[in-house]
Amino acid sequence: MTKTQTKVTFAKNVGFRKELNKRVEAYFESENIPKRDNLAMYVKTAIILAWVISAWTFTLFGPSIMWMKVLGCVVLGLGVAGVGFSVGHDANHGGYSNKKWVNTLFGLTYDVIGLSSYLWRLRHNFLHHTYTNILGHDLEIHGDGLVRMSPFMEHKWYHEFQHLFIWFVYLVIPFYWSAADVYLILFKRKYHEHVIPTPNPLEMLILLGSKFIWLGLFLGIPIAVGYTPVESLVGFLITYMSYGLLICIIFMLAHVMDTAEFIQPNPESNVIDDEWAIFQVRTTVDFAPNNAFLNWYVGGLNYQVVHHLFPQVCHIHYPKIAPILAEVCEEFGVKYNVYEGFGEALSANYRWLKVMGARPHLEVIEG
Repeated sequence: MTKTQTKVTFAKNVGFRKELNKRVEAYFESENIPKRDNLAMYVKTAIILAWVISAWTFTLFGPSIMWMKVLGCVVLGLGVAGVGFSVGHDANHGGYSNKKWVNTLFGLTYDVIGLSSYLWRLRHNFLHHTYTNILGHDLEIHGDGLVRMSPFMEHKWYHEFQHLFIWFVYLVIPFYWSAADVYLILFKRKYHEHVIPTPNPLEMLILLGSKFIWLGLFLGIPIAVGYTPVESLVGFLITYMSYGLLICIIFMLAHVMDTAEFIQPNPESNVIDDEWAIFQVRTTVDFAPNNAFLNWYVGGLNYQVVHHLFPQVCHIHYPKIAPILAEVCEEFGVKYNVYEGFGEALSANYRWLKVMGARPHLEVIEG
């Protein structure tokens, strides 16, 4: 890939974001509710953490029946995904609490489940949220070249099969992320041309030390209480493959879709000819807004457009903000993409992966 400039700018505001912010602020004031530090969020956190702890305890110390152990690992993996969706995500965005220490504390749940909150805040909060779907800047649509998600990415022969092998890639992604964290911070020290800031000693200790805590919880303790290394490893794999499959699907449905746009800056000026907030709406998709379980479980990630515009607002408010966003989009002539059902969104993602995997002379770019 050719070297990219690290500074992408956006066209002058046309009033979209200003009007949207004004109406959202009016909503919170009229309802007299805080944007963060909400009781419902603390209750949800308690439920999810209890889910993980109880599933971990049951799997280790429950009945020695194989199918129950396997089921326990799957349930544990779904609980770990819940931590990623609903707890660590908000906290690392600063959307959990008004208190920095509370956000930091709950943000460390990422480190406990195998991710680096330090690197996540750069890769996700800054690069992905600022440069959404821009190849060379947004790491989350690059896939290290294995999966072609953007029409601007070079096509390789194996991309023709990506809509099939992607399901296996999802299974190993958590292990790849955890290993990549260590490699990036110790050796590579950059995302494309974006340099990773040097962590202070405490940040480095947390980044590296938490890997041992993570492995201790999911491998070390099981071995210590009597499981064989092979049994412990198999349980670890089942847990994290379940987590990887679910969390990758949910994140893919936000941007890698046949209605989401992939926009590259002007090659000479490095400018995106759009207001940043409108650019976010064009490159992002919401799905299953009326699915009560998904609204609770995935931490507002099915309201991804709202999240990109208000990442520091607790996700429990997103269902109320979405209609406000829809009104402003209609007034400004901006298309707000929403898939009404989860299955519909999953099909759209599958179609896009298949289109992006097609040989160039057959490729038809939609959306």
